[in-house]
Amino acid sequence: MVEVQDLGKEFHGRWVLRDVNFTVKEGEILGFLGPNGAGKTTTMRIITGYLPPSVGKVKVAGYDVAENPLEVKRRIGYLPENPPLYRELTVKEYLKFVMEIKDVPRNKRKERLSEVVEYCGLKNVYGRLIGNLSRGYRQRVALAQALISDPDLLILDEPTSGLDAVQIVEIRSLIKSLRGKHTVILSTHILPEVTATCDRVIIISNGRIAAEDTLEGLEAKLRPSKKVEVRVARYKDKVSEELSKLPSVLSVTPSKDDTILVEYPQSLDLREDIARVVVNLGAGLLELKPVSMTLEEVFLQLVTEEEAGKDG
Repeated sequence: MVEVQDLGKEFHGRWVLRDVNFTVKEGEILGFLGPNGAGKTTTMRIITGYLPPSVGKVKVAGYDVAENPLEVKRRIGYLPENPPLYRELTVKEYLKFVMEIKDVPRNKRKERLSEVVEYCGLKNVYGRLIGNLSRGYRQRVALAQALISDPDLLILDEPTSGLDAVQIVEIRSLIKSLRGKHTVILSTHILPEVTATCDRVIIISNGRIAAEDTLEGLEAKLRPSKKVEVRVARYKDKVSEELSKLPSVLSVTPSKDDTILVEYPQSLDLREDIARVVVNLGAGLLELKPVSMTLEEVFLQLVTEEEAGKDG
């Protein structure tokens, strides 16, 4: 759906993007993650045709953004960080206006308006002025305008910025429900946003791609070992002793409660062997769960490495 090739952008002699390459599959929700100033919004603006690249190419649904900007725009719904809402219009008037400028076929407008209003939960505020709505409802209206033309690609730039906890959960739920129906690029610096909604992650730092993979794939690349937490009903010390004798186990660390942390190489899966030890000892296996790196840990490690490489 989206192909970004050797993308670069220069502002006043400073390169804010260099050698950016990635693709987005049809129906995928891609998290575009990075600290403020990393180049996320610049990349999104180039994909939408709002900014021209200094070098490189971007294609959306096979159309080059520079050569066929109108064809690309017809296939994109864009939710910028600060949506251009007209506060003096009602929700109904605004969405009808958006359909007009996006050239939604007249015979489909009534049906499409009804679908989007229902989907975005705007029935209760349909006739109200946008300026009188809460921040959460205004964000729903902004998402509705991005969806109203039924675009192939949705680009969402910081979609939960400024929302409260309840509103964030609601918007994330809406985004997740788009999976398979639309291709989505979600640009954010909020780490839980990506974990909660995205199939794959691209991490950008200092204008360059630092990593691209699923969260599980990134963890496998960054952590040379796996860790599992074992919780037993009794005999914790004996279980720890026997687990340490298993071939390939790198470390066994009992905690203060009834859990034991077992570490072994990333290429292996020793969970069955671990469970067998506990059962044979009659220790009462209460829980056996993997301990994953959080996205925060992945992000910090990658960005720190990128900064170190830059300084070097």
